[in-house]
Amino acid sequence: MIYKRSSALFAEAQKYIPGGVNSPVRAFNAVGGEPVFVKEAKGAYLYDEDGNKLIDYIASWGPMILGHAHQPVIDAVVDKAQKGTSFGIPTEIETEIAKLAVSMVPNIDKIRFVNSGTEACMSAVRLARGYKGRDKIIKFAGCYHGHSDSFLIQAGSGAVTFGSPNSPGVTQGTAKDTLLARYNDLDNVEELLKANKEEVAAIILEPVAGNMGCIIPKPGFLEGLRKLCDEHGVLLIFDEVMTGFRLAKGGAQELLNIKADIVCFGKVIGGGLPVGAFASRNEIMNHLAPLGPVYQAGTLSGNPLAMAAGLAMLSELNENPEIFSSLSEKTAYLHKGLTKVLNDAKIPYTINRLGSMISVHFTEEAVVDFDSAAKGNNDTFKKFFHGMLAEGVYLPPSAFESWFLNDALTYDDLDYTINAVNKVLRSLA
Repeated sequence: MIYKRSSALFAEAQKYIPGGVNSPVRAFNAVGGEPVFVKEAKGAYLYDEDGNKLIDYIASWGPMILGHAHQPVIDAVVDKAQKGTSFGIPTEIETEIAKLAVSMVPNIDKIRFVNSGTEACMSAVRLARGYKGRDKIIKFAGCYHGHSDSFLIQAGSGAVTFGSPNSPGVTQGTAKDTLLARYNDLDNVEELLKANKEEVAAIILEPVAGNMGCIIPKPGFLEGLRKLCDEHGVLLIFDEVMTGFRLAKGGAQELLNIKADIVCFGKVIGGGLPVGAFASRNEIMNHLAPLGPVYQAGTLSGNPLAMAAGLAMLSELNENPEIFSSLSEKTAYLHKGLTKVLNDAKIPYTINRLGSMISVHFTEEAVVDFDSAAKGNNDTFKKFFHGMLAEGVYLPPSAFESWFLNDALTYDDLDYTINAVNKVLRSLA
């Protein structure tokens, strides 16, 4: 494929935007080469600035469940934009989408809208600390909750050591209040809780991880976390920025039947527009200003464009629950096809899948946490990524990101993808 215009645009962007991108993963640093610039998208396809058509497997990192430029969402945004884009004053539509979201998601009474998943997770942690009167949190290596200081922490040297900042600008004082645990390792979590008795306010995690590839919780892991939180008086926070309204109407809580204390949302709750939210029971949410002492605010929070897009998207998902089974069936079909061609190519691999999230790890070992994900052959992934791009299939440009399917994908698209994988793997072998 030809990428002359994308290359020229990237060169120009680098003069004015750090690294030429507004989010690092877009820069292709993990796979090499220069990023593709998208001109437009429709349904399951991206159209780049050079006129190439690409089958999309990132779906804007999750929210485009029904495909790009889904007409009811577009119509809702256009209609609302003609009446004003932002007021900084309450609007009826905020209550409408809040009422719908609360009805769809188990274990929540109230929801507060913000402007991104990062802001949702940051606010949820602040609320947990304020509610519990404790400073420390436990997060898991490999789970990403945005770029708030509390989350940019790398693992310490042992199971009960403090983490250390992995970005300049994050203070040691912040790092000391963030404890690092291993995903799918209950013993490790229990050790941290016992070593920091009555100091931990919350445990935050992606119930199905998507930022070290798709990693599924082992049987009993989430149940065990719920029990440990109850025993130690700790709040359990689910970061459902990726899984919320994607794995089921009620997200991972519904699909996996686990009750979280606070749930964070993003992306899909605004139909792809900049939006996030966090939600909980009344007794916790009532600690937020203006009812309570925990402060959180935002001029653009609940802005009418995001609320209109989100209401259109959630209404369709709520009224058509068969979408979730359709997505899951398509992902299972892709999984089966990938398994066959990978076996035929005799290339070491592991595939993880749940619902409409899936990832291919180039390792024979089970991928259950960040350390096992890191053992994948990244050189193979780089060649695989660029090979698939040349075949017109856009995958996440990192071995540590889940693929996200959208329901606009046809079985012809899936067959094309499987055949493309077969072609690329044979060239690698």
